[in-house]
Amino acid sequence: MVSEIKTISGRGIPLVGNDIDTDRIIPARFLRCVTFDGLGAHVFADDRAALKGQHPFDQPQYQGAKILVVNRNFGCGSSREHAPQAIAKWGIRAVIGESFAEIFFGNCLAMGIPCVTTDSTTVKQLQEAIAANPQAAVTVNLETMQVQFGDFSAPISIGEGAKNMFVSGTWDACGQLVAHADQIRATAAKLPYMNWSQAPAQS
Repeated sequence: MVSEIKTISGRGIPLVGNDIDTDRIIPARFLRCVTFDGLGAHVFADDRAALKGQHPFDQPQYQGAKILVVNRNFGCGSSREHAPQAIAKWGIRAVIGESFAEIFFGNCLAMGIPCVTTDSTTVKQLQEAIAANPQAAVTVNLETMQVQFGDFSAPISIGEGAKNMFVSGTWDACGQLVAHADQIRATAAKLPYMNWSQAPAQS
């Protein structure tokens, strides 16, 4: 199984503000769930309630968007993996921002959600352009390292290791295990502690 992620394209959703932490992304009271199913309905729950329908995640023109455009230090705070899960369950497939908290970035990587960075001017231009034309597609290209929105394009960045994992499909740890199941079984069969019939007798 290869889960290569080279290009992500879809409508965008702008979320303006620095230091948006994981408690704002998914408040702690929703962490009691047994599975991540249904978390998408509660993403940014408190912010959305406070803005009474004016939060981007509630506005009709952004429903079905796949590319989230944020500002600086997005995903800071606690390390809860529920935050990227909630964003993903809502429908987001890639995030563009000025910078990301390290653990949030790592959690997104493990889920196949690229978090790419660009400068503050480009982020502002993208957010304003999407707000003006929310039906137009945003394309994140991890091979050319460019973001495109209509006639507008700009460079984006991501660590070389993370980029290679997305492009090659090796970000998907479970998929890698499934793809190499026969090799794993063969190796396990040679290990005494995995095969009790080969284990040395206890004195």
